[in-house]
Amino acid sequence: MDLNADLAEGFGHWELGDDEAMLDVVTSANVACGFHAGDALTMRRVCAYARERGVAVGAQVGYRDLPGFGRRFIAYEHNQLRDELIYQIGALDALARTEGVRVAYVKPHGALYHATVHAEAIVDAVRDLDPKLPVLCSPGSVLATAASDAALKVIFEGFADRGYLPDGSLMPRSKAGAVVTDTEEVVARALLMATEQRVIAFEGTVIDLPVDSICLHGDTPGAVQLGLAVRAALTEAGVPLQRFTTV
Repeated sequence: MDLNADLAEGFGHWELGDDEAMLDVVTSANVACGFHAGDALTMRRVCAYARERGVAVGAQVGYRDLPGFGRRFIAYEHNQLRDELIYQIGALDALARTEGVRVAYVKPHGALYHATVHAEAIVDAVRDLDPKLPVLCSPGSVLATAASDAALKVIFEGFADRGYLPDGSLMPRSKAGAVVTDTEEVVARALLMATEQRVIAFEGTVIDLPVDSICLHGDTPGAVQLGLAVRAALTEAGVPLQRFTTV
């Protein structure tokens, strides 16, 4: 099982989360590419940390929305969004190369992750830039289907620190219980995903969730401690932890 986290989400003097500590926990790092968060110095520094620890570097692309942290939908025209996504992936890859690594996959961030209307733009961006790049997304999502139809490799992920709705989608962050911070609950959810490929929705419904990677948000309160607890529990349960890409 792969563990991933959203990292490099600071900007300038503003820092969010402990990137270096989280890189001791995860096997894949979703690096913000400067549009919803992140700047060149932060991006390069996280790439360097990732190389030192053997962690895969992924491009976490989003809407051009620094004030809203990429969590607000933007009605982009298809070609404009496609090219802005290519721009972000290319920028991160350039910085990654200076540290001896390459962008190994792509994951949308925030509102873009859930915007079904923009799934094709994400797919076109990856296909135009490098069709060998895997796309990290939720199983059963419109993006997963679009990427698969375009012959892109799809990696399914589940969220140990986010609440689910009965249809398998994530609870809106505006709803109580959308962000899970209790250590025992996060660990239990991660174990259920890794060992049984299931998750329990907020009202108790058991949902099938075939995942290859478990996400732990770097900005969740106590993220490092949660990550360490999850990693220890998975190891104790005999679940091998490894990155899903060899790039």
